[in-house]
Amino acid sequence: MTVTTIEEAVVENLRLLSQDKQKEVLDFVRFLQQKPVTKHPRRSLLGALAHLNMRVTAEDIAEARREIWKPQ
Repeated sequence: MTVTTIEEAVVENLRLLSQDKQKEVLDFVRFLQQKPVTKHPRRSLLGALAHLNMRVTAEDIAEARREIWKPQ
């Protein structure tokens, strides 16, 4: 089994496309290069819920995790 990088997988699949499709891929790559990267600052869960006047404890979070991940 070989490990393939994303770049290798893209190139391998690109070679299977017609020239018209390859041009579309190139146009898309150029679009992505020009697209500004906008990072949104992360807010803490407590900060996001502050306006609700809720208190979320570590035990509340642990209980929610147990409930979500419990075997079916």
